[in-house]
Amino acid sequence: MPFAAAVNRHADEHPHSPAFQIEGRVFTYGELQRLAGQLVAAFDELAGSTLHRSVLGNRSRLIALEAGNHPLFAAAFLAATSNGHCVALIDPHLPASTREAMRDRLSPDLVISANGAGLSLQAPASGEMRSLRETDGNERAPLAAGAGTEPFLIVFTSGTTGTPKAIIRDRGSWRRSLATSERFFGIDSETRTFAPGPLAHGLTLYALAETLVAGAEFIGTAHFDAVRSLRLIEAGAVKRLVLVPTMLRRLCAAASGNPCASVTQITVAGSKLTTGDRADAAIAFPAAAVIEYYGASELGFISVASQNDTASATAVGRAFPGVTLSIRNDTGDEVPAGETGTIFVDSTLVSDGYVGDADGAGFRRLGRLATVGDLGFLDEDGTLHLLGRAGGMVLSGGNNIYPQEVEATLTAHPGVHAALVLGLDHPDLGSELVAVIEPEGSAFDREALGRHLAAHLPRYKHPRRLWLCRKMPMTRSGKVAAGLLRQWISDENDGLERID
Repeated sequence: MPFAAAVNRHADEHPHSPAFQIEGRVFTYGELQRLAGQLVAAFDELAGSTLHRSVLGNRSRLIALEAGNHPLFAAAFLAATSNGHCVALIDPHLPASTREAMRDRLSPDLVISANGAGLSLQAPASGEMRSLRETDGNERAPLAAGAGTEPFLIVFTSGTTGTPKAIIRDRGSWRRSLATSERFFGIDSETRTFAPGPLAHGLTLYALAETLVAGAEFIGTAHFDAVRSLRLIEAGAVKRLVLVPTMLRRLCAAASGNPCASVTQITVAGSKLTTGDRADAAIAFPAAAVIEYYGASELGFISVASQNDTASATAVGRAFPGVTLSIRNDTGDEVPAGETGTIFVDSTLVSDGYVGDADGAGFRRLGRLATVGDLGFLDEDGTLHLLGRAGGMVLSGGNNIYPQEVEATLTAHPGVHAALVLGLDHPDLGSELVAVIEPEGSAFDREALGRHLAAHLPRYKHPRRLWLCRKMPMTRSGKVAAGLLRQWISDENDGLERID
């Protein structure tokens, strides 16, 4: 069912039922419909007579939503995807320069941002601005569902060059995905869901959408804190958790000696759970079935795994319902079971690709098949094994990090001559981001480098450990000898000086 149509139906049938809860504020379906209608009316007043100026042209009005985990996020997202609109999600915690580059690439018709307890709306073409608060009694416009072929959602993912790439999805693929996941995960109006991640990112955003379409209550939080989150889960008798492994580990540790019986399902994505993680989850949430899925923003769901499907360290389960997997070599030919190649999918959940310029890597098509360049193989029984991410991407705490982006930021600092960034195995985060730096000259100002990183990268992309190498080992082709440096780290070689 279309997103707007589902919320309209729930608002008409049970207007006082809770829909969205964050930071102690609970919005009913009736309130959510009212606030979204006020926003749609405000959109029309601000930009209704202005020619579309965005990268989408006349295809749709493009609205950039930069509010983060704000109490009015759900209403803003609903309004920004209704009436033929397309929403672009921008994480407000990214550096200002990165967010500005995202807006410049898209040239949105409207920009929504947080303004205390309310929202600020801006029409860049005219410069006109207006504020909206929850208590405003402005005129409302009806929420209407758009056509399946219309652009609906733009999300950003890091490119292998470090430049965020804008992924666009049409309404039809989103609706098919929601219908499939509702059946597969068994979501209904009683499936109260807690998802503590950032709403600007795919995992938490999708959990919000599928919960609202089902007519259930979604509970989020502005900032994740394990102890506080457990209180929310217990007080709300939450039935479903949707989160990354690092958050699940924190919750299990906080629940030590006090298991939570209300949770019956835990959905995990972002990186693979260990056997120990599953054992801890069984103690902390004894009634919960744990489901892991592997996917990509460009491709949607790819594979899904239950406890019996993840015995191997590389296994990520079997094809998600409606998805066909194919492993192909460099010439595009399918390879036999057990042989490594590029993972392709044939699926109706695939996005329309990238908006504007990309970096030439990542999403591509081969006839009906699509890939983001991940490497893996299929067992004889159809189990998919994931061996590596495109471009050497590091998965740390559920975050996708491309080392090249961090290296480029490090070497842009005047005190850094060369840098190597890589991921090392970590029992909690999955991978830990670390860096080896060759300083420019004999002196090195660590505090200045920290300020430089803070100005250009979000915190999760900062290396957690740092070594100085006065003279980087190089390969014959003139590249940093990454394999040798990795070995030096493991051996605690004297050629490296640990500073973090």
